[in-house]
Amino acid sequence: MITGRKENLAMAIDLRLTDLWSELFELEPGKLDTELLGWFLRAAYGQGYTDALRETQRGQLCLDLGYAVPDTA
Repeated sequence: MITGRKENLAMAIDLRLTDLWSELFELEPGKLDTELLGWFLRAAYGQGYTDALRETQRGQLCLDLGYAVPDTA
């Protein structure tokens, strides 16, 4: 079971991907193939990139959750 900081990170990311998750779970069973899964993974990556660009301060999500902000190098 995920607890503590990992659970908070998972929840923060899931909230940012709500629309994507709902679209995924609305699929009929058997409709998810590797091509569509790849699309969802690319969309999630793109959403994360966009969210990072919109942060008021670099690394804000990391700071909010108590993680170190990664170096830019």
